[in-house]
Amino acid sequence: MVKVFVEGGGDSNTLRTACRKGFSAFFEKAGLKGKMPRVVACGSRQDAYNDFCTALKNGEEAMLLVDAEESVDPSLQGTKDDYEIWKPWEHLAQREGDKWSKPENTTNKQCHLMIQCMESWFLADRDTLKSFFGQGFKENQLPATADSIEAIGKQQVYAALAKATADCKTKAKYGKGEHSFKILEQIEPHKVEEASPWARRCIAVIKEKMGVSSSQP
Repeated sequence: MVKVFVEGGGDSNTLRTACRKGFSAFFEKAGLKGKMPRVVACGSRQDAYNDFCTALKNGEEAMLLVDAEESVDPSLQGTKDDYEIWKPWEHLAQREGDKWSKPENTTNKQCHLMIQCMESWFLADRDTLKSFFGQGFKENQLPATADSIEAIGKQQVYAALAKATADCKTKAKYGKGEHSFKILEQIEPHKVEEASPWARRCIAVIKEKMGVSSSQP
């Protein structure tokens, strides 16, 4: 069993269940239905890293998926022809607040980054955001569609979602706990893959690990 240790869910069992459900739905729609890894919602990013390391020590097949938190140096990004030469571990080793060491006997393909946070993915599927929030949603408060979602700062993403949803009639202003994993369940992975090379890498590597052809939808 391949386990994917993801950042998210905080300390609440309810939120962790929602986190696990959201990522599982996203991966299923990405083409992994019937050949799913086990998603483990870990809470904090440090807990995700610690749980990943523990799984490795126990001989388990494990992958790590965490926010990048900030922009990733282009020199750490490779081509889609060889996802091993991408260097997420180097980003995490350099980043203040992490300084994580690459565990012994692990590969770069076992580490994946959400750029720069999970909510960055939402910007790739504005139709789902409009449908989810309904009347009062202001799409013009989101960053320009021409902007790379990987280049938009984490706080800018949060602020844009808050402004876009401030006047919604049927739902409250965007709240990470209340809305994030429900939206994750609904967004279209192919749109996220088109907008984010790091997301495309994550899905492609998981498919490879689970024996799913990358040509499958």
